Amino acid sequence: MPILMRLVTAITSILLLTSPGFAPIGARSIRTGVDAKPALWVVKDADTTIYLFGTIHVLRPDVRWFHGPVKTAFDKSGTLVLEVVTSDKATVAAATARLAIDPDGPPLTDKLAPAMRAKYLSLLGSSGLSQAQLDPFYPWFAAVTLSLAPLQKLGYSPDSGVEDVLKAAAEKSGKSVVPLETVEGQLGFFAGLPEKTQIAFLGSTIDEAATLGTEITRMVGEWSAGRPEALADDMNDSMKDMPEIAETLLYQRNRNWAEWIGERMKQPGTVFLAVGAGHLAGKGSVQEELKANGFAIKRVE
Repeated sequence: MPILMRLVTAITSILLLTSPGFAPIGARSIRTGVDAKPALWVVKDADTTIYLFGTIHVLRPDVRWFHGPVKTAFDKSGTLVLEVVTSDKATVAAATARLAIDPDGPPLTDKLAPAMRAKYLSLLGSSGLSQAQLDPFYPWFAAVTLSLAPLQKLGYSPDSGVEDVLKAAAEKSGKSVVPLETVEGQLGFFAGLPEKTQIAFLGSTIDEAATLGTEITRMVGEWSAGRPEALADDMNDSMKDMPEIAETLLYQRNRNWAEWIGERMKQPGTVFLAVGAGHLAGKGSVQEELKANGFAIKRVE
């Protein structure tokens, strides 16, 4: 599985609000319903229970997953924990502008070698985007934008993503909603990558564009069937290609979140923690980090 497919599961969901490559999708995307049974884990002691649920940030609206053990665990919880929490799109857009736009450098196309530039411009055209739309941005933002455009054509939408559903349900039931990271912090993971790495990221996006639809269909199928082992097998192989990105966007965050969970276990209560499914599968996952710290993790059947 290409690295982008792991990043789509683990990528910051706030980018979906600002990317010019992801516009709202109407009812035309609805298909025959799919009853998903995604994986759920729990870590607990005498007075604290924390559920761990892997999310998909973009889904088709026909994928039904908020039922069974997932819904039961959510209903039992007094707190919902997400990667980031924001309802102010203007604030997100402003933060993205600060961190994604290159105010001093040359246009993005001038940063690319001739062969990559030709492929990039071709992909822009097939994605319905213009060179002018992305020229002011750093390469990482163009890579994210171009990875999302094919998903829109397949009917995937952030409005149907797991986080939006959980947040709305939490607000309706009066649960507290807590973020693990800030908007600026999430965007900073991308913005802090060296330009050479960002361009390599964009190059991988261009090369993988033709297969993104097939890959995410398989990935969502594995997620829906509750098969994190299969998801991990696909994901682990892709991590070898770009270790710097994997360390920044996945492994370091997994360690941070495992530490957060360890501290939260010192307080009583029940928590439903939902993060990108890529963080809860494979080598270096949050579960592995927790086990290394002495916690017992159980799959909820």
